[in-house]
Amino acid sequence: MDGRAALPPGQTWALRGTTSNIRYTHRTELELLTARQPTLGRPEATRAALIPIRKSQAWWELAQDERRTILETRSHHITIGLRYLPAIARRLYHCRDLGEEFDFLTWFEYADTDGDRFDTLVGELRETEEWSYVEREVDIRLRR
Repeated sequence: MDGRAALPPGQTWALRGTTSNIRYTHRTELELLTARQPTLGRPEATRAALIPIRKSQAWWELAQDERRTILETRSHHITIGLRYLPAIARRLYHCRDLGEEFDFLTWFEYADTDGDRFDTLVGELRETEEWSYVEREVDIRLRR
């Protein structure tokens, strides 16, 4: 047994999300993200990661300004992410309002030479106060 949960016969695992407006960012952060964020599908980006995330009910019970304070003022989520652009491209899909099991699907693409940098990025984010609100994540790595 390799530890993976087997799906019942005839079942598949489907993830659904939608792109949406960028939330929790101030104008200057949005401009920096837009200027540095590379497009997806770059030929050199031969590695990818899909990380579905579900946050706790306690997170969603916070007001949006409280979530913003935790996200950026105390956890520095946007600031951390900006340090890894343009090497690591990212797209966020929202799932919560679709009634899905996860709140977000995070998709990352990067070159093979940036694998260690990606691991460092994810490690930094997992050490933040914001991450204490993550109830479940699944880290799926892919190679083209």
